[in-house]
Amino acid sequence: MEIGPIEYIVVGFPDNKFTGEIAPALAKLIEDRTVRILDLIFVAKDDVGDIVSFEFDQLDELLPFADLEGEVGGMLSAEDVAYVGAQLEPGSSAALLVWEDLWAAPFAAAVRNSGGILLEGGRVPHELAVEALAVLEAG
Repeated sequence: MEIGPIEYIVVGFPDNKFTGEIAPALAKLIEDRTVRILDLIFVAKDDVGDIVSFEFDQLDELLPFADLEGEVGGMLSAEDVAYVGAQLEPGSSAALLVWEDLWAAPFAAAVRNSGGILLEGGRVPHELAVEALAVLEAG
């Protein structure tokens, strides 16, 4: 079985400002077989600093995530939740998302089959990418 790279992100929502636009965008990626969701947990820190975590089916605000296809659960631990919660400001929240890049599975298999190994990887922050592309376009 080919397995694509597995990635994670932590998306913060200062002051708990969450519009719900993420669920339909994520559903489109799943429908297009770009990604497969492996785990999704929401973490919040209340105004006194207590940390709580929620699965998508535990809060009405998160119900749009219930329709997402995937094998959600089991990859994120209590330690992951505590780590993210410790970084949150009181009165804010975050989503922890783990997914498999299905689009990259054939390429990843080709790299492994050719004897290649991943030496390093990372993400370029959006702000830096915008700046770099603007410089390139300006010539």
